[in-house]
Amino acid sequence: MSRAQAGNGGPMIEVRDLRKIYHAGEVDVYALRGVDLTVERGEFLSVVGPSGSGKSTLFHILGGLMTPTSGTVKIDGRDLMAMSDRDRTDLRKKTVGFVFQKYNLLPILSALENIRIARTIAGMPPEFPKSFDRVLEVLGIGRRLNHKPRALSGGEQQRVAIARALVNEPALLLADEPTGNLDTENSLTVLKLLKQLNEEFGQTVLMITHNPEAAAYGHRTVTMRDGRIFDGYHSGQSSGEVPVLQVPVRP
Repeated sequence: MSRAQAGNGGPMIEVRDLRKIYHAGEVDVYALRGVDLTVERGEFLSVVGPSGSGKSTLFHILGGLMTPTSGTVKIDGRDLMAMSDRDRTDLRKKTVGFVFQKYNLLPILSALENIRIARTIAGMPPEFPKSFDRVLEVLGIGRRLNHKPRALSGGEQQRVAIARALVNEPALLLADEPTGNLDTENSLTVLKLLKQLNEEFGQTVLMITHNPEAAAYGHRTVTMRDGRIFDGYHSGQSSGEVPVLQVPVRP
């Protein structure tokens, strides 16, 4: 994707001394405690950590969905703290693509219409960019575009959600527990697709996950605990090996 690789040539994400404090009555909850993070353009970074570690807060701040208490956040060279609400909205429409654990597809629309609505919201022409044909091919949903979500499997719905996140050729793809609602087979499919999108299109990916085995699909892993980031332990690109994903079986 040309726009995914475009930019100022610097890091895709630059975070310095990022802090977020929630005020719950007379109690202050420190969600982020001085986070520093750099994600290079074209990198696939996995962020792991238990519930309450600050992963989701970081995710929402990077996507312009939440304002930090203090610190510096630059996305594709743009300072989020210096942006107006309108500028941050524009960032979410055109620069950042989101993939969530819940697919968030509109049930009355077909897969094609669910993808195209992202173009409409961003004020772009309804026609897909030519490069998007290859994205649909990689995702393997070309023959399912006229089906509504209820006629799609969970894995297919997540692939439609990924297509929707990529249709405006964002510079950055943020994925929050993208396999959380999927079984082992579909989880593997989605993780391999994210890896392929990163490798083939140079798509920068930051994935939030609680599962270290899912995290291993990225180039690099960092761990969050108590609102802080610690260096990770795995580089799937250098080892060339990805472990078998183990997904707990729901009763």
